[in-house]
Amino acid sequence: MRREAPLSRGGPSTSSGAKASSGDREPLGFTPTVFLTPNAERWNADRVERRGKPPLAPPEPCRVGPFTRAQWAGSIVVAAAALVFVAAMVVLATRWLVSLDTMREFLDAYPGTYCLPDGAPVGIPAWVGWQHFFNVFLIVLIIRSGLRVRTEKRPTAFWSPRRKANRKISLNLWLHQSLDILWLVNGAVFVILLFATGQWMRLVPTSGEVFPNALSAALQYASLDWPTENGWVNYNSLQQLTYFVVVFVAAPLAAITGARMSGVWPRDAKALNRAYPVELARALHFPVMVVFVLFIVVHTALVFATGALRNLNHMYAAQGSVDPTAYAGNWAGFWIFVASLAVIAAGWIAARPLVLAPIARLFGTVTGRQGG
Repeated sequence: MRREAPLSRGGPSTSSGAKASSGDREPLGFTPTVFLTPNAERWNADRVERRGKPPLAPPEPCRVGPFTRAQWAGSIVVAAAALVFVAAMVVLATRWLVSLDTMREFLDAYPGTYCLPDGAPVGIPAWVGWQHFFNVFLIVLIIRSGLRVRTEKRPTAFWSPRRKANRKISLNLWLHQSLDILWLVNGAVFVILLFATGQWMRLVPTSGEVFPNALSAALQYASLDWPTENGWVNYNSLQQLTYFVVVFVAAPLAAITGARMSGVWPRDAKALNRAYPVELARALHFPVMVVFVLFIVVHTALVFATGALRNLNHMYAAQGSVDPTAYAGNWAGFWIFVASLAVIAAGWIAARPLVLAPIARLFGTVTGRQGG
């Protein structure tokens, strides 16, 4: 059998006898079976072309905001681990606290709820369920469009009213403000019905006992020993305070700050603008949105953690009883909730220029970006 001549340590000599340069690759002593990919060949070509020149800087990694995707993933993992650790420490500390004799007496005196006034309605009527659905549908799309407005740098479509063609806003901003109007109308109807039917007594604190009972409910939640109230009859005091703040504080604040930044605000009212500058509205509007997001996340988690079927039947099917064990196996509220999620998802998908432009043209003029 014929054997290949061994390669010299310095590499084979060329026909002219010149020594191969250090940058040249030595020929292989066998037939290659693995070949360079196109990217590797381009890299080799660039390397040969730049021989004797400074090396190319490594490519800049793709960033999402200030961090790369890997850095975001690592940050999320670290933040989640820290959150779990902090939550575990809070639970352990609260369990130790409520085991003290003084705190046991406090929890016995203030179980987390207080008696509503005489004549307070029992149960959740169907109109509250419909209002709840409309509110969730609108607030989800408001948050989505608001974030798009906040991050959008070069809008692709614009809307302008027919009477003021020079006033042009992005199509996403038009959607955001239109949803705001519908949300305010829905909220106004809700508040009117709330006071017309007596349901306001379930949301508005009527006794100073609400505060120690709210603290008691918070301790029970933090110790993972859930409060045992029946939401069909009465919310616990922490729920009542939270709902009151969301409905009667956060919602009006979102409306007032949004109106200040919108085109409906009178620009020529100098004294009013000095008293309520737009910078203040901008500084408050985004934190209010964060409050709504946190409320939705925590509220949804507690709905499922404290009896999903019962809670969903109360709000979505208007079914409940003074007996908290009633309707325990009824899935009506759950399936209505699932259907509502499908409607919200459809609205989320439809909130794009292809669908929005024909609707926006009914109320004004829609134009595209001109130029590059």
